[in-house]
Amino acid sequence: MAHSSGNESSLKQDVAAGTSIAAGILLIVIGVLSILQGISAVAADNLLVVTSDYIYKLNTTGWGWIHIILGAIEIIVAIGLLAGTTWGRTAALVLASLSIIENFLWIPYYPAWSLLIIALDVVVIWAIATYKPAKA
Repeated sequence: MAHSSGNESSLKQDVAAGTSIAAGILLIVIGVLSILQGISAVAADNLLVVTSDYIYKLNTTGWGWIHIILGAIEIIVAIGLLAGTTWGRTAALVLASLSIIENFLWIPYYPAWSLLIIALDVVVIWAIATYKPAKA
């Protein structure tokens, strides 16, 4: 039985394109959640619990602004990613990587939430890295 490599390749690219779209949507969601998390940290410092001997300790207002700024940039980059731009793909990979670092440092403040965002960032990186857009 003969296989049509053109159809198989087309199917793989369709799936990859779908994962790239999913990565863009996930990045928007991560950005919005980061902004909301940042607002809660800026608005009410006493909502968060931090161990007293955390080496990367920063006041929660500072962490809140980091989350707000990174979240806003993630949303802008996600729009570029969904538009299929090369800068969007590159910036999305960089921002998802920075988000992993940011949330690793944020673990003592909100451990479960940080691990969830790290996992979503890994999915975003995988989806972008595996998608090979067709050459025009």
